Amino acid sequence: MSSEQLKFRIGDPVWAKMKGFSPWPGVVVLPPSEVKRPAIKKAMHCVNFFGTKDYAWIEETSMKGYEEYKDTLTKDKKSKAMAQAIAEIEKYLVDRELPGQSTGGSPRKLDQDDESEFDALLSGSGDKSTKKSKKEVGRKRNASEGSGSTASGPATSSSTAKKPRQGRQPKESKAGSASAMKMDEERDASPVQYSKKPSVSNLLDRPNALSARPSSPTVGMDLVTSSQTLREKDIQASKLNFGFLGLGIMGSGMVKNLLNSGHNVTVWNRTTEKVKDFVEAGAKEALTPSDVIAECDITFSCVSDPQSAKELVFGNCGVLQEINTTKGYVEMTSVDSDTSQDIAEAISLKGGRYLEAQIQGSKSQAQDGTLVVLVAGDRSLFDDCQSCFQAMGKNSFYLGEVGNASKMNLVLQSMIGVTLAGLAEGMALADRAGLQQKDVLEVLELTGLNCPALLQKGKAIIEGGFPTHQPLQHMQKDLKLSLNMGDQLEQPLPLTASANEVYKHAKRLGYGEHDVSAVYIRARF
Repeated sequence: MSSEQLKFRIGDPVWAKMKGFSPWPGVVVLPPSEVKRPAIKKAMHCVNFFGTKDYAWIEETSMKGYEEYKDTLTKDKKSKAMAQAIAEIEKYLVDRELPGQSTGGSPRKLDQDDESEFDALLSGSGDKSTKKSKKEVGRKRNASEGSGSTASGPATSSSTAKKPRQGRQPKESKAGSASAMKMDEERDASPVQYSKKPSVSNLLDRPNALSARPSSPTVGMDLVTSSQTLREKDIQASKLNFGFLGLGIMGSGMVKNLLNSGHNVTVWNRTTEKVKDFVEAGAKEALTPSDVIAECDITFSCVSDPQSAKELVFGNCGVLQEINTTKGYVEMTSVDSDTSQDIAEAISLKGGRYLEAQIQGSKSQAQDGTLVVLVAGDRSLFDDCQSCFQAMGKNSFYLGEVGNASKMNLVLQSMIGVTLAGLAEGMALADRAGLQQKDVLEVLELTGLNCPALLQKGKAIIEGGFPTHQPLQHMQKDLKLSLNMGDQLEQPLPLTASANEVYKHAKRLGYGEHDVSAVYIRARF
């Protein structure tokens, strides 16, 4: 398909509709390298949505000119997010300067099949006639789309191109050959990455949207002001020096409460940008994990996964380099019992004390100091950390030998993961059945299933923003560790296995760094 046949061009403001979502204002752009084009034989454009800053590949049949349909699609009551998106696109229309080009607000008129297809998408329903028209349009376009590419991306993969019969020369003029060579040169120079294989993510026939979220979990966090819960605890801070490795979404909240309760804390993080705010709040900065160990009596670690936890301990300039008989190490990363025991053995061989302290809770609970801490390992180290656990959580449980806390945590995470997957499926079913999801939550609140976690995730599903309180990829990691533990114990876990696949698919669709409630995106289709 040549660029002249496209209804939209780079820079055109549009209304674009993804499956399961209302039409949203955006602009046609060149796709970033990480946003791969679906292997669909239809004209598509990469759209950058205003307000959310998301990117997605959208079929032309699911797009309308912004100016032409502005009044129609904004006449209903607008949400705050929609109002912000409209304000941004209006500013874009005022600011942009494209000499000699039209604004793209009035692309060429859609044919009758395209009109009915977009109307069906707007209403959220489609009938057999719409599906039939799609197939007919697809047959008509195959001939023209089979070998072309556009500024928005390749129209099809090379594997679908027909090969000439053996023994015959393909019917191709010199001009055609020169055009093909020019197209190859343009591909090499283009920032768009072309893939020879169809993307696996397109099994759902859904554009791959990668939503951006703040790079630092400390954004918007007041590190100086203590929470009401922390002030009510009246903690007597230990005089020992404490270290903390990892200022992620959970670690940042825990360090905040340690500082506000009067503890002396030295911090380290892989990305030094996050350290600056904590230094201003009273923490000391160390250059490497081994420097933290050398400076402190007891060091806590809270990173993303078992592999990262091992790298901190056994890696270059790691924890083991400075561990001795006067040091204590507390592993708060969500790990399996085997990883925890490996770390415990290495720490003990150098004379150090070791605890595993698994945490139950989310970002907001970490900031408020209301986590539940599950502890196992050296009892004397547990006693020395009491003031810290008081600052971090509302309760701490000592469970005996190393490995017990890890196992308990994975059991709880398995229960939570399966429950939230069930909530997402139920909300998707309610929406498909024409029920109001708000009504479902109100009824749920009156039943025995009423609990803060389900209600909070239910509201996130309705709002559709999925602000990160507990990353989806961390939940999927914990479910995988639970399945591994089940394999070792020969315990069947069919529900956990099914839930793991749902989370894994949501992660594959680009929602790994969003909140765990984003599993609804996968349940919807």
